[in-house]
Amino acid sequence: MSQTYGKTRWKRFALVMVPSLAATAAVGVALANNALAASFSVSGQNFKVSTEELHGTNFAQFGSIDAESNGTPHPVAVSAFDEARIKGLCQSVVTDPNIIPGLPWKLPKITLRLEAGQSDDPEKQVSAKNLLIDLDQLNADATFTNINIGQDASTLKGTATQGWKSRLGTGLPSGGTGFAQAADKADLSHVQQTAWATSAGTFKLQGLKLNLHTDGGHECF
Repeated sequence: MSQTYGKTRWKRFALVMVPSLAATAAVGVALANNALAASFSVSGQNFKVSTEELHGTNFAQFGSIDAESNGTPHPVAVSAFDEARIKGLCQSVVTDPNIIPGLPWKLPKITLRLEAGQSDDPEKQVSAKNLLIDLDQLNADATFTNINIGQDASTLKGTATQGWKSRLGTGLPSGGTGFAQAADKADLSHVQQTAWATSAGTFKLQGLKLNLHTDGGHECF
């Protein structure tokens, strides 16, 4: 394992270091004793997330597969944070309600848009513990402190990373086959990403606003 000391900075470093935040799983995901969410099948839709700033500790990332209930697979980069603080969170997903059978009328596409943590005061921003994000694309400006790239995924530490077993019922990629990276801290700004799932031990959304838009617009980016 090679180790780099100090800080490393990349601009728009997509899918290699991909810390991010998705809010779809935020409501109701707070579990007793900060346990991570149980195994679940993802929907057939990914969603967009943007943040002004994300600051996380004990960051790790490795590859995996999310699956729909019908077995359709989605390759993802899993980003894990023991703790994260987020300024200016926006999450949006566009849904076609006409997929519901038996509707007597045709409806326009609906955008669900969620916003939270729109404050310069850290106490009024979004906070999360034991955060896992499954994503497939990201643009951001990022700084990582004490980063290891190419680490064996089976050797990753941190409560969020170890909680992967709790979520999927399986362990991390086995020794020698799982490429991973880890850092003491990850600081990102101007984040734009698409994701398939998020789970967390606790997810505190300060100043939560949720709106439905019936024109198919109003996405986060």
